[in-house]
Amino acid sequence: MTATLAEEFARGRMFFELKDYVGAARILAPVVAAEPGNVAARLLLARAYYHSAQLRGAEAELRAVIERAPTEEYAHLLLGRTLQRANRHAEAETHLRLHAAMTG
Repeated sequence: MTATLAEEFARGRMFFELKDYVGAARILAPVVAAEPGNVAARLLLARAYYHSAQLRGAEAELRAVIERAPTEEYAHLLLGRTLQRANRHAEAETHLRLHAAMTG
């Protein structure tokens, strides 16, 4: 991650911590576009989308995280919760069970 991207990631994290989830997503989306393999940035973007009820965005980012890091247990948990919020309970169950299996 370049210095500018790292600064933008830090700025996005600050907005997230201040609970400005829409602002965080707006800042983090270009970071993820520039560094699509950055799992931490994708996960934070997914969390910002989730907390701002942008469930399609959250789902897309979480699926991308899981594709790159299938053992990222938090991504499975949050994807399960995202799918639950979208009333897709059967799909959610798979990810919630994977999370439970990974975390004991």
